Amino acid sequence: MTRIDFHTNVPDKIVYACRLARKAWAANHRVVMMTEDAAQLAELNAAMWSFSATDFLPHVLAGDALAPHTPIVLTDNDEAELPHTELLVNLSRRASNRVAQFERMIEVISSDEDDAAAGRKRYVAYKQQDYPLTHFVTGKS
Repeated sequence: MTRIDFHTNVPDKIVYACRLARKAWAANHRVVMMTEDAAQLAELNAAMWSFSATDFLPHVLAGDALAPHTPIVLTDNDEAELPHTELLVNLSRRASNRVAQFERMIEVISSDEDDAAAGRKRYVAYKQQDYPLTHFVTGKS
């Protein structure tokens, strides 16, 4: 069953997502990152190129011919063909209908009240489905 980790109180979802991608890639994990919409997807794609002067985050958009061979795949479409099922990082305010296909999912929730409220609803829904859940509040030890 998919393990779901909630990372809450995130000040900047894009920067945080880049850090998660860097950590996952360094550990040889394959990642799918799902954004809210095309605008957030474009912002994440641009950030992945400029995130660090010393780190390269190999990524492509879902549907790209290189997606099966690229460790980080970005999408804003829950219906897109996804080549990886190891880790899903959800930056959107909606639940993915593909949760069960992944070994692990990280829900990234900002400090924005609307985003936090949507995250709480997803948490309750996953809990009712008996998914194993963890909760990490950023900025706290």
